[in-house]
This record gives sequence, C-alpha cells and structure tokens, in this order.
Amino acid sequence: MPLDPTKHADWEIAEAAEKRMKTSQQLADGLGIERDELLPHGHYIAKVDYARVLSRLGKKADGKFIEVTALNPTPLGEGKSTTTLGILQGLGRRGKRVTACIRQPSGGPTFNIKGSAAGGGLSQCIPLTEFSLGLTGDINAVMNAHNLAMVALTARMQHERNYDDHQLSERRLRRLDIDPHNVQMGWVIDFCAQALRNIIIGIGGRMDGFLMQSKFAIAVSSELMAILAIFSDLADFRKRIGQIVVAYDKQGNPVTTEDLEVAGAMAAWMKDAINPNMLQSVEGEPCFVHAGPFANIAVGQSSIVADKMCLKLADYHVTESGFGADIGFEKFWNVKCRYSGNIPNVSVITATIRALKHHGVNAGAPKVVPGRPIPKEYFEENLAWLEDGMSNLIHHVNTVKKAGINPVVCINAYHTDTQEETKLAKRMCEAAGARVAVSHHWLRGGDGALELADAILDACNEKVKFKFLYEMDMPLRQRVELIAREVYGANGVSYSPEAAAKAEKFEKDPLYADYATMMVKTHLSLSHDPARKGVPKDWTLPIRDFLTYGGARFICPLAGDISLMPGTGSDPAFRRVDVDVKTGRVKGLF
Repeated sequence: MPLDPTKHADWEIAEAAEKRMKTSQQLADGLGIERDELLPHGHYIAKVDYARVLSRLGKKADGKFIEVTALNPTPLGEGKSTTTLGILQGLGRRGKRVTACIRQPSGGPTFNIKGSAAGGGLSQCIPLTEFSLGLTGDINAVMNAHNLAMVALTARMQHERNYDDHQLSERRLRRLDIDPHNVQMGWVIDFCAQALRNIIIGIGGRMDGFLMQSKFAIAVSSELMAILAIFSDLADFRKRIGQIVVAYDKQGNPVTTEDLEVAGAMAAWMKDAINPNMLQSVEGEPCFVHAGPFANIAVGQSSIVADKMCLKLADYHVTESGFGADIGFEKFWNVKCRYSGNIPNVSVITATIRALKHHGVNAGAPKVVPGRPIPKEYFEENLAWLEDGMSNLIHHVNTVKKAGINPVVCINAYHTDTQEETKLAKRMCEAAGARVAVSHHWLRGGDGALELADAILDACNEKVKFKFLYEMDMPLRQRVELIAREVYGANGVSYSPEAAAKAEKFEKDPLYADYATMMVKTHLSLSHDPARKGVPKDWTLPIRDFLTYGGARFICPLAGDISLMPGTGSDPAFRRVDVDVKTGRVKGLF
C-alpha cells in the first residue's frame, strides 16, 4: 500500500523506508568519501572524519550553499527540518549532487510537545528511532563533559572548605577561593525538567559536598554544544574547552575549566563527538547531523565543520538554522558566517498557512496555546487571518534582504490548505520581492519539492551582496539595539540595573572585544513576549541579564523571561512511545 502522510504516522513511514535504506558505505561511495574517512556505527549510521576530508579536498571549490530558516512558528514548529529534507530530495530528483545538514534533536522536545527534528511525512531523516533517541551519543558526551566540570567545581569547593592551605598544597592544589554566590554554570540534563530549574545541593555533612543553591539547564543549551557548533579544528576545540568560565572567585576573577584541571578530561569525553554523523533521507540522499537545536536559548546551528566538509563533497549543500529568522537566521548571519567565512547563495524561509493565520491576531485569529491542539478553525479557509498574518513573513523576507542574501519563500503545503489561501500567500510574497514556491514535500517527497528546487537553483545563479549587520568593533549595547531595531522591529532596548552594569564592564574590558553577540529570546514572537504575534509595534526589548561563554566567546543578552530549562507539558509525547515486545521495534515516535 502506498505510504500516505495523511493516513500514516511519521514512524510508520520511516519504518517502511528503513527496509530499503542504503548502507553507510553506499552513501560514502556516492559522495567520494574514502574508507579511512568513514567511521561506521552499524550498517546505516556513520561518523565521517571531517579533518581527513578537508585535508584531502581543501583545494576543491565549494559547492553552492543553501540556508533554511522560518517565520515565527506555532509551538509545534512549521517544518524547517521537513523543508530541509524536501530540498535535499528535490535537488536529488533534479540530478544534483547534494547533501544536507540538520541538528540533532534534544530529548526535551522529543518526549515533550514538539516532537523530533527528523522532518515529517515523506521528507524525513532515517533511521528515525536512532536519530531521535541519542544517535551516536553526541548530546550524551556534551552532558557528561559539562557535568564533569560541575563535579570538579563542587568537589574543589568542598575540599577548600575542609582543608587549610598546607593540606591543599600536600594534595598539589592551590586555593581558588570560589564565590558560592557567583557560580556561572549549573548542571544539565537532556529533558524539559522544570522541577530542576532551581535546586539546593550539598545537603548533609561536610563529606556530602558544599551546600549552596544550584540549577539545571537543558543539555543542548550548554556552552559545550555551542563550541561543537562553531569550532574549526581539534586544537581550537581543546583551547575553547579550557576557556569555559565555570565560576568566579571572591575577587570577581573568572575560574575556568583549566583552573579546575578538568578541561583535558572534558575534551576526552567529547573527542568522538566532533565528527559529523551521516544518515539519509527516506529517498536515500545523504543527510548529516551535527550540533544541537534551540536557537532561542543556544546557537541553534548545524556545525561549521559539517558545512565545510559538505561544501567540498557536494555541488549543493543545505544547512538548517533554528526557529524563526529573527533568532536562527540572525545568528547564522552575524555569528556563524563570520566565524566560518562561508556565505550562503540563498536563504529559504519556511512558512505554513496555519502559522501565517496564527499571526493574524488583528483580524481575530484565536490563540495557539502550547501543549494543546491547534484550534480546528486554523484548518478552515480564512483569508482575512492569512492576509493579516503575512506581515510576519514579509518582515523576515526583509531581514534576509538586509544581509544581501537572496530569499526564497517555501510555502510548506499541507493537505488542509485551500487554493485561495495558497494563491494569496504566493501573491503577497512576490509583491514583497521574494521568489516563492509552493512545496508538497511532506505529502509527496522529492517529487513534491521540484518547484522549490527549481526556485533555489534559479536563485543560486544570482550574485550575493552579503554584508553583516554590524562590525565587531561596535560596542555591545549598540549591537543589541541594532539587532532589536533592524531584526525584531523594536523601538529600542531597556536594561535592568544588573544588565547595564555588566554591559558597561564588557564594553570597557578589551578581553570581550571579539566576543560574538548571541541573543536569547523567545522564538514564538518577534518581540520578547511570546503572546505578541504578527509584527508588534511601539515596544521596547527588555534585557534583564547577560551570560558570558568564555570558550565559545559569546556574550548572551537575556531578553524577557526566557528560561534555559523548558518545562514538560500536560500531554507529552512520551505517553505514546513504547516498544513492541515481539519485534523490539520502537513505536509511537511521532
């Protein structure tokens, strides 16, 4: 029976496609990856030694570079990964040598509301179970290495409390004099666990640790994941790990992982994670998976080394940026492109009719509440909601244009969309000066993405006039205010007293002159308030604090009330996941 996404769950489609998967060796042969560059993890998943590939192909010209982003989504997402896989399959159907790179899903959304990041329908990354449940262990490596730093910190604080300076010196330790009220890091776990946002550790006696307040964040928000996304080679990776600031001493000086003598062990935990993972689409095109999600609270980009490797292996390479273009594309534009030197030929902005309607608040569109089904009215024709909500998409089109990159809008079609809705969205995109394609990859796979593939091929032939939004010598608060005005549409920025004091310190200290600005903001709105849809007017972006990542060399302004530890909803996905005890197959994964 033909597979039909309107009747079959994603896991059923994936299970059927997995019966005819190519082996990793077949995928490698098709890309010209040599045997000593392939690091198999079974028959159908492999890591690829990026350093060997880049050493061998370093003088080869890069292929065309395609970035995928989206409008501000509903809580369920609008299919960036599905679109990335659809483009991969569509270009494959056009006979192009093509690769894609997506980000590894976190266990948080996988077992919560949003689901996996494998794509969907007939445009998925497989094998689905392995992809969704830990893959080759990269996130586990991030989690273990991160928590090892916290073990080193808390053990050191306990020993410095229990021993005098002479006793410490007998153990070849010097007193770091760590301030328990100024600890930068917390612990991480790869779930949405709101009960762990604020905790007390060290309860018990003197041998049970140092009693203090602590916290958990979700694993993919770890600075180690940011470093995995932006490092250039193993030496750079090791150096950055040693520069991670774990806490501050009582004089306000940073205490790093190198000070705690734990950086080398952390790098050892991560040594295999630096190589990209090679999987495939349901149609057998090579799809690489490397680095993590969450552009709202993390870098949210596929890794630089994976992109660089794929640009040498393929004639066309597709990479995905997290969440809406206001945060995912902005970080790709002003941080990742700056660090990598790779400039995209085109940026694809993913939109769905349902998300466009959900931004039509001025025309009466009802709220979409996280954890609850999207109201049934969204799946009925409503041109007024759609026309009003188009402002959000057009805002993102204009943002991409500011970077000098060619925008292509992908209307990620679903079977509930009407012809009149699609015509209206397409007409308004064209009036805004963007190429636009209606793509049916979710329903029909590569055959449904041919219009999108052709629009991208056409856009790739045009010259890019790329420019950054700001130069690195611009002071921190000027950068934040420029991003707020030009990308978010704010009137300006306000700072809490604590944030203002930190900003002033950063701006005066030359140590921070080359730190990238990595915004932390909700993905559900152009503003800091997830309830404000469309293109909010007459508002100010509130910055309540700054985080510093010494290894990644990021300064992270925190906007609004966003948390680094999401919460699990009342109807999480884990309620529907199980194992078939007769076959051992996982079922119910989306």
